[in-house]
Amino acid sequence: MNHRQSLFGVALDPLTMDQTVQRCLDAVRRGEQIEIGMVNAAKLVNMRRDPRLAAAVAGCDLVLADGQAVVWAGRVLGVRLPERVAGIDLFMRLLAAAETAGIPVYLLGARQDVLDLMLGRISERFPALRVAGSRNGYFEDSEQGEVADAVAASGARMLFLGMTSPKKEIFTAGYGKRTGTDVVHGVGGSFDILAGITKRAPLLWQRMGLEWFYRTLQEPRRLGKRYLTTNAAFLLMTVRELIRRTPSRPFTPPSGSANRSH
Repeated sequence: MNHRQSLFGVALDPLTMDQTVQRCLDAVRRGEQIEIGMVNAAKLVNMRRDPRLAAAVAGCDLVLADGQAVVWAGRVLGVRLPERVAGIDLFMRLLAAAETAGIPVYLLGARQDVLDLMLGRISERFPALRVAGSRNGYFEDSEQGEVADAVAASGARMLFLGMTSPKKEIFTAGYGKRTGTDVVHGVGGSFDILAGITKRAPLLWQRMGLEWFYRTLQEPRRLGKRYLTTNAAFLLMTVRELIRRTPSRPFTPPSGSANRSH
């Protein structure tokens, strides 16, 4: 049993990728729902500013370190997280497992053209995968119940949400149970990567924790300021937490030096 670790007041599950995949497959086998929350540096910063996002993540059954910076911050602060469990890597592992086990999946998110491209790529890579249904991610909040009912009607056991934060977390918190799926995983921009719209950082960049910088180079106007401000805020959060956790020692003069008369 892996006991949750607390980082910046957020409870994280110290699981490896293999353990996470197994936990998801066990949920499908038992018919128990697991809602997965992924946190990176930017999301941990935004959770402090957005109570709805914080509550939605806190309500997830599994909360995993999606960003390398989160794992590193954990090490600095004495919080043991065995490895980064990247959302897109978990997505690919679960698709492969679903294909092998005959588990039907539902893909929800992105623009329709991106979704169509991704479905084509997925059918090439996982030819035996059962895609129970799909829908683009452009719907109003008032339509969330209708979307959840469509997922439930499809008979899917795994639901993948290719939507941005906090929309995917709020949908999961409000309507995850109603979808009737056993695994609900928000995969963010993974649909764009699988569709070939955006490129993922090379493995070396990922290991160095520079995936955010690689993305910024692709979309500097849209992402430059956002990453700069959130990364600076995350660094400040880590430093403040380190100072808070470091016990201050009272000053004691060297022995024999006090009240010495000459």
